[in-house]
Amino acid sequence: MKKAVIFLLAVMMFAFAATAQAADSSWDKVKEKGVLVIGLDDAFPPMGFRLDDGTLTGFDIDAAEELGKRLGIEIKWQPTAWDGVIHSLNAKKFDCIWNGMTITPERAEKVLFTKPYIMDGQIAVVAMGNKEIKNSNDLGGKVVGVQKGSPALEAAKSLDPAPAEIREYDTNPKAFLDLESGRIASVVVDNVSGRYYIAQRPGKYLALTGFISSEPFGVAFRKNEVALRDKVQKTIDEMVADGTMGKISRKWFGEDITNPEKW
Repeated sequence: MKKAVIFLLAVMMFAFAATAQAADSSWDKVKEKGVLVIGLDDAFPPMGFRLDDGTLTGFDIDAAEELGKRLGIEIKWQPTAWDGVIHSLNAKKFDCIWNGMTITPERAEKVLFTKPYIMDGQIAVVAMGNKEIKNSNDLGGKVVGVQKGSPALEAAKSLDPAPAEIREYDTNPKAFLDLESGRIASVVVDNVSGRYYIAQRPGKYLALTGFISSEPFGVAFRKNEVALRDKVQKTIDEMVADGTMGKISRKWFGEDITNPEKW
């Protein structure tokens, strides 16, 4: 009797899953209307931001536009307040969030993520040609710069051995100027922001290998829209495999930070 009940429950669960999958027409709806609406904070360089003339640009912009070409759909960008972006997604103001969103357990309870497409986090940057500092362990006893109030401060505090001093700056560019002049030994900075800054001044700085803390970026969808998430995931996977994501990454960061093998 007990086995029969378990079997019945298993059949019911399978039937429910099959029905749910059949009812998930999220990709079909996007394909039919020919538009994927993406929510973003349009003031987040280098992921998504506006030029002086108002043009929207950035890594995520290029990647999503390429995905749209491959799927034969238009990409429409919907700027939104970041502090309410998940609520807006679930209120159906757009189809997904593609804007350097960190995958966290708390967010994963509310949205459906792709696999990470970039591993963000805090890294250490030194002046090009520095022979003394080879990894973050070598920052012990050194003067390290961070942007005031940023996650880099906590990352720098977690270093072991500890730096001799953690110097706080109003902006990252000010910290990088002191690094270039030799007033500090390293800057601890967000990976994508740091590599974007490095790419703007080639030959001046070097990002040390590895992360002090890891923060994976993913594209977020509504919980029940598995079909749409899977279609986007498959296309991103193809873009990684054929080198397109790497090409876009090199444009914005000077190197490929989309390859999971390098994380």
